[in-house]
Amino acid sequence: MLTNIINTLCTNQLKNTRVIHKSPKSKTNSPINNSLTKDVEVAGDLIAMYIKLVIIEGFKSYKEQVATEIFSPKVNCVVGANGSGKSNFFHAIRFVLSDIFQNLRNEDRHALLHEGAGHQVGSAFVEIVFDNSDNRIPVDKEEIRLRRTIGLKKDEYFLDGKHITKNEVMNLLESAGFSRSNPYYVVQQGKIASLTLMKDPERLDLLKEIGGTRVYEERRRESLKIMQDTGKLSVGRNKRKQIIQVVQYLDERLRELDEEKEELRKYQQLDKQRKSLEYTIYDKELHETREKLEQVEVARTKASEESTKMYDRVEKAQDESRSLDESLKGLTKELQTLNKEKETVEARRTEAIKKKTKLELDENDFKERIAGNIQSKNDALEQLSMVEREMQDSLKELEAINPLYESQVDKEKQTTKRIMELEKKLSILYQKQGRSTQFSNKAARDKWLRKEIEDLKRVLDLNLNQEQKLQDEIFRLNADLTERDGHIKKCEVEIGELESHISKSHEQFNIKKRERDEEQRKRKEKWGEESELSSELEKLKTELERAKKNLDHATPGDVRRGLSSIKRICSEYKINGVFGPLVELVDCEEKFFTAVEVTAGNSLFHVVVENDDISTQIIKHLNSRKGGRVTFIPLNRVKAPHVNYPQSTDAIPLLRRLKFDSRFAPALGQVFGRTVVCRDLNVATRVAKNDGLDCITLEGDQVSRKGGMTGGFYDHRRSKLRFMNTIIQNTKSINTKEKVLEDVRRQLQDILSQITQLVTEQQRLEADWTHSKLQVEQLKQEIANANRQKQAIRKALENKEKSLDDIRTQIEQLRSSMAMKEAEMGTELVDHLTPEEREQLSRLNPEIKDLKEKLIAYKTDRIERETRKAELETNLSTNLKRRINELQATIASIEDDSLPSSAGLKTQELDDAKLLVEEITNELESLCRSIDEKTKQVKKYKDEKAKLKALQDDCDMTVQDANKKLEELFSLRNTLLAKQEEYTKKIRGLGPLSSDAFDTYKRKNIKELQKMLHRCTEQLQQFSHVNKKALDQYVNFTEQREELQKRQAELDAGDEKIKELITVLDQRKDESIERTFKGVARNFREVFSKLVQGGHGHLVMTKKKDHDHDDEDDDDDGGRQADAEGRVEKYLGVKVKVSFTGQGETQSMKQLSGGQKTVVALALIFAIQRCDPAPFYLFDEIDAALDPQYRTAVGNMIRGLADDSVSTQFITTTFRPELVKVADKIYGVFHKNRVSIVQVISKDQALDFIEKDQSHDT
Repeated sequence: MLTNIINTLCTNQLKNTRVIHKSPKSKTNSPINNSLTKDVEVAGDLIAMYIKLVIIEGFKSYKEQVATEIFSPKVNCVVGANGSGKSNFFHAIRFVLSDIFQNLRNEDRHALLHEGAGHQVGSAFVEIVFDNSDNRIPVDKEEIRLRRTIGLKKDEYFLDGKHITKNEVMNLLESAGFSRSNPYYVVQQGKIASLTLMKDPERLDLLKEIGGTRVYEERRRESLKIMQDTGKLSVGRNKRKQIIQVVQYLDERLRELDEEKEELRKYQQLDKQRKSLEYTIYDKELHETREKLEQVEVARTKASEESTKMYDRVEKAQDESRSLDESLKGLTKELQTLNKEKETVEARRTEAIKKKTKLELDENDFKERIAGNIQSKNDALEQLSMVEREMQDSLKELEAINPLYESQVDKEKQTTKRIMELEKKLSILYQKQGRSTQFSNKAARDKWLRKEIEDLKRVLDLNLNQEQKLQDEIFRLNADLTERDGHIKKCEVEIGELESHISKSHEQFNIKKRERDEEQRKRKEKWGEESELSSELEKLKTELERAKKNLDHATPGDVRRGLSSIKRICSEYKINGVFGPLVELVDCEEKFFTAVEVTAGNSLFHVVVENDDISTQIIKHLNSRKGGRVTFIPLNRVKAPHVNYPQSTDAIPLLRRLKFDSRFAPALGQVFGRTVVCRDLNVATRVAKNDGLDCITLEGDQVSRKGGMTGGFYDHRRSKLRFMNTIIQNTKSINTKEKVLEDVRRQLQDILSQITQLVTEQQRLEADWTHSKLQVEQLKQEIANANRQKQAIRKALENKEKSLDDIRTQIEQLRSSMAMKEAEMGTELVDHLTPEEREQLSRLNPEIKDLKEKLIAYKTDRIERETRKAELETNLSTNLKRRINELQATIASIEDDSLPSSAGLKTQELDDAKLLVEEITNELESLCRSIDEKTKQVKKYKDEKAKLKALQDDCDMTVQDANKKLEELFSLRNTLLAKQEEYTKKIRGLGPLSSDAFDTYKRKNIKELQKMLHRCTEQLQQFSHVNKKALDQYVNFTEQREELQKRQAELDAGDEKIKELITVLDQRKDESIERTFKGVARNFREVFSKLVQGGHGHLVMTKKKDHDHDDEDDDDDGGRQADAEGRVEKYLGVKVKVSFTGQGETQSMKQLSGGQKTVVALALIFAIQRCDPAPFYLFDEIDAALDPQYRTAVGNMIRGLADDSVSTQFITTTFRPELVKVADKIYGVFHKNRVSIVQVISKDQALDFIEKDQSHDT
């Protein structure tokens, strides 16, 4: 065991050492960080990490906050007078970056705080801002702020404002290339002087520090410490001696027992074999028993889990089945409701489609009629235009014929009159000529003339009578014409009034139509509300019935029957004062349901009555009917107990959490008054014990005041209060919904009445305007008849006037004939004519003949014109005017037709009908979708229910089988446990066994082992005389010796491992020293040759074997002695050999002047820095002791290093001009009023300051 521990320790130390050894190496095989090398190689010409800004406040001479301007990434120079604060500026940077200001005492902290004029500074900080563009510091930011604050008691670091520890800061800086083993990236005043005074061993120690050999030395010391603990050194040697002495003693004791060696060995072997066999047999039996037990336990666990799982599945399946049953009932009712609604909607849809079809037909009919009317109107207009043109032509022709006709008639009249006059004259002459031959005397002639005159007078009287009659008829006809004109005007006025009435009726009809549509819309909305309310009522009633059934199932059977009987008895016998069971009278928050139900138990169903008389009366009826069992709480007999409740928020009186009528307070106080609700069982136990109250938790766990505790699982889904709450809430909701539904139905009835009234009004208006239209048609017909009558009267009037003119002509002729005859009566009867008369007679005949010929011609022309005139007048009166009137009447009837308005109404009705059909169709489709979904859900639920039933049956069978199996396994387990205990006791009885006893017979089976045990037992009986105690001693001594020898071997092996580790560590330490020395020596040669033109220098490593031959150059302390662990160092020191002229022998450090030593020290510093480069360097007056030529060389070297491909930042202080000249940026430190400030100054200002300072010093 110890050897294993040592091996592990050595291996870990070697691993750690190798890791540390890998860490410090550079491009020149020098010990620099790998990450630095990577960064340098990847960066190329990029600018490496550098100090960008320094902010100081309260540190030493810097009181107020001072922030430098951004530093150059290459060479920066700081100048200032002595005491101005240059060194404090460097100390501020070192205060953040190095660990020299650690473990500060109180006076050291005061020394770091500013103590100038004014108040004492209580805290200070220095913050350095790094440019981290190359991500040298492993933080994903291009700029990092590192701050250290210090006060009288605290010392803290912050990275970008976040607090970090000192170790985290040091690790972060070391990962960026600030090696703790190489402190020469900061060279303060005095560092160079100490280097010049170093002895060879000290320079060797410096190289060791740079090479990281400290790690190997620490590991070596740890290994030596382990050796001391394990006994290699003084204490360990004593332990080893004790082990040897004990072993020797045991050997002596074993030699004493050597006499019985053979028998003891045989007995030992046989006994060992026996024990091994018995152990193996017992162990196999025990192992087999344990395996069987494990199998039984696994089987029991599996069976129990399966049984529990099956039981849970059965419970879950039953719950799901009940839930599915309820869902199926609800879905079935919903389906029935939806199917009924679907039938209703389909009937409405059928009616709506019929109405829509009828309206479409009506609309088409109206459209056809309107189109026919429009065509008829167009045809009538066209015909009217033609007839009017024809009438205009006829009128023009008639106007042209009338003057000619009148002229012709006048000529005919004149000619006829002239002929009559001439014939009269001729007749008079003939008569006069022939009177003498006709009459014998004058008397006879006169007689005849008187007779003729009398005849003519009679004819004249008849004509005069006829003239009077014609005048009377003409007057009557004119009166008829005037009457017809008045009637036509009256009819036209009535038509206008009727048309206005029809227009108003149309407007009122449209208003009523809109009102009816609005009422129908309201009716539709109310139908929707009615349907929705009916559906909600059905759902609420279903839930109410379900809650009632659940409450009935949760109520004991006889109590349920008793409560039902009480309701019937109170209803039959009109019993008042029965308030109902407690469950109906109490309410509370849902979280208290369990506590209330568990506390009350069956008391929830106790019936509260006003007094005990009522309960007695009801009990009599119950007993007579055998109507169940009920417990009554008469309010006149119960009193609420007076209880002092605990004043605690963890224990709340249950009664105060209940909501009830104050009348029932005694009854509720009797049941709940002594119970408090507690936060948990601990509180309940305490309250029950201290206050003597019954306690209950919200989960239903009870602690009685007598100390009893009850509890367990309580199914919240079967809460009686929840069921009752559901019943009460649903009953209220149902009553509210029924009232709303009744109101909606009443509103629907009002809307239906209003719609009926509006339809009746529309029908009345339609009948009114239809009657008015008929009246208009009748009036128009009367106007047409009157116009026709006027035409007939005018024609009759013309005929009468013509007859009157003829009669008057005849009257004139008759009067003329009478006058002539009367004139002839007075004349003498002569038988010859006078010459004038004969000449007149001869003239008259030709003249009459000519006049008759003219008359014939005039009559012919008159007849022609009269015929044409009659034709035109007949055509105008009987054809054209009548046609025009007919066409105008047709056009007027079309224009006055109400078809467009009726068609518009029909179109609006059709649109409404289409919209109604569409809405009903959408509603029907929605219902069909709902029915399909519900049907699918019903099918799905039925399938799920069938699956659950099959699953429940399978689970029941599985549970039964599992229970049987569990019983069998439990019996088997008890048997196996007893067997296991038996074999365990037997193994314990065997006592301790040797290590090989466990594996020797492991592969044998039990039968073979038992046979071998039997043979071994028989053989052991032969050694019954052997001293068993001596044997035990021999065995014990042997075992002790073996253990001690094993212990000694482990110690020896551990020593060898540690020695090997120390050797490896020494070897790796020497390799590290040599590797570091080679790198520093090579860089020293190069740097020295650059600093000293023509000179050369090198480093020499002195070893033990060379020391004896090199005594002349020994340092004062001589060679090194062995270290504390006894190891003699291989390397003794590092010598410096230089030549400043390049000629002659080299010189050692002792032989050089002070300035030359400073040059050598700077060369060594630059060489070390080349081996282990840092991102920036701080030099504090490194050129103070140099000659001008070497100051220039140092400045050039710094410039070259800064301008290298991987640029390095330098911040230096100086009093010399050489470093100022190579600087990129120069800062001046000034001191005023005991406070330092830093400002950027120009190169000329810096050189002037240095020149003045040097002259002042001179």
